[in-house]
Amino acid sequence: MRTLFRLVIIPVMLLGVASAPLPASNFSPGVHYFELSEPQPVQTGDKIEVLELFWYGCPHCYDLEPVMEKWLKNKPKNVGYVRLPAVLRDSWAFHAQVFYTFEALDLLGTLHQAFFDEIHKRKNRVRNLAELTPFLETHGVAKQTFLDAFNSFAVDSKMRHASMMSRRYQATGVPTIVVAGKYRLTVSSAGGHSQLLELVNFLVSKAAGERG
Repeated sequence: MRTLFRLVIIPVMLLGVASAPLPASNFSPGVHYFELSEPQPVQTGDKIEVLELFWYGCPHCYDLEPVMEKWLKNKPKNVGYVRLPAVLRDSWAFHAQVFYTFEALDLLGTLHQAFFDEIHKRKNRVRNLAELTPFLETHGVAKQTFLDAFNSFAVDSKMRHASMMSRRYQATGVPTIVVAGKYRLTVSSAGGHSQLLELVNFLVSKAAGERG
């Protein structure tokens, strides 16, 4: 299992390798960000959608989390932020289902970061319900309440949507950011965490201008 985990995570880790920083004016399509072959629908109405594809098991998603949280406190007012648990491999589906269960129970605010910490700080990979149960007990979540939501039609529908959109965004790993349903970028393509945020803001401005 340890060998399998390493094989799964290697492509993800490569996306976190930072290159030399670049000013926003030097960001180039096809190099620092990529336009999707077909724009995808957004969930944020009049606001420019900034969507993050992530996987709870990804260490680079964990490292990016505080960076994005800081950005969210000062993000452009015309931005709507969306998290999408990527399902790029069958083994990621369980964590995506956990995310949508937290959401259904209105527990993302208290358990999203805690679950990340459980996996990366406490080194508990939490690959199934048996391994998840102690975490739920620690945080006072009734197991049956969780299971009812976990196995619900609403959570299953969102899982199917996440799996479909993971492919439509043409993502090859995580974390991946998609701006306005059409511009895809990663930490690696941007050149680092700070450059990623500069590039996100640049693309938000670009998308707003394209809307007229």
